Amino acid sequence: MPSIPARAVPHLATGLLLAGAGSIAFSGKAIIVKLAYRHGVDAVTLIMYRMLFALPLFLALAWWATYRQGGGGKAALTRQDWLGILGLGFTGYYLASFLDFWGLQYISASLERLILYLNPTLVLVLGWVVYKRRITRLQALAMAVSYAGVLLVFGHEADFAGPNAVLGAALVFGSAISYAIYLVYSGELVKRLGSMRLVGLATSVACVLCLLQFALLRPLSAAVVAPEVIWLSVLNATLCTFAPVIMVMMAIERLGAGLAAQTGMIGPMSTIAMGVLILDEPFNGWIVAGTVLVVSGVFLVTRFGSASAAK
Repeated sequence: MPSIPARAVPHLATGLLLAGAGSIAFSGKAIIVKLAYRHGVDAVTLIMYRMLFALPLFLALAWWATYRQGGGGKAALTRQDWLGILGLGFTGYYLASFLDFWGLQYISASLERLILYLNPTLVLVLGWVVYKRRITRLQALAMAVSYAGVLLVFGHEADFAGPNAVLGAALVFGSAISYAIYLVYSGELVKRLGSMRLVGLATSVACVLCLLQFALLRPLSAAVVAPEVIWLSVLNATLCTFAPVIMVMMAIERLGAGLAAQTGMIGPMSTIAMGVLILDEPFNGWIVAGTVLVVSGVFLVTRFGSASAAK
């Protein structure tokens, strides 16, 4: 049995720690949003505050990735680059975030996280539609298992949430589709600009769009909210938005995308745990069974996705 180099062990441990912490921090976003809704704020105002506090951080990230990372400045952005950044910022961060926040008004944090966790299956379907990549029988079966898990939890939640559960689930599923579009079309720009630079620029675009949305749809007086909403938004922008982006990127550098994604499977479990402990959301056998099905299906899609894509 080959031995693991001494330097690789702490490298691996650090990567796993970063991936796990990033996934848990991302999952905390839904909890913070649900807490903020208790203070009478709406989705348009809440996402405005989140992006207002996140904007300086992502602008700084874009500047650092352009002028400091790796030493020296990076290639100047072309008109095509800017169009790509605008499109990806709209789909991957603005539209996906807004639909997610809106959907959380109607469904539990646990169901929201399970729906968003279907993202790899949506990327697989879009790859088949856009690039004609073959979906294997195992992948199709894994997708069916994942969606069965979501439907199981959704059916249980619809019993007490009624039509609102349908609307909320549809909005969050739209968010997952929007982010999957970002992932499918971001490949070429990532190669050209680098992941950190692209994330910094595209997220900055999304922040500006959220601020413009508030300015167009709400009077200035709507910005007057409870102090708790402000502090929760600061926490959301830093701990649950900016910090996990950095942690996951650093984890991918150490582990590779595959292992980092598999470590991120802790996300749905952490959301459910926080939902039960912080929000008093229900915890029962339906949620456990649905979570097991979703995580198992996504694991198989992630595990065998790269192999099929190479064929």
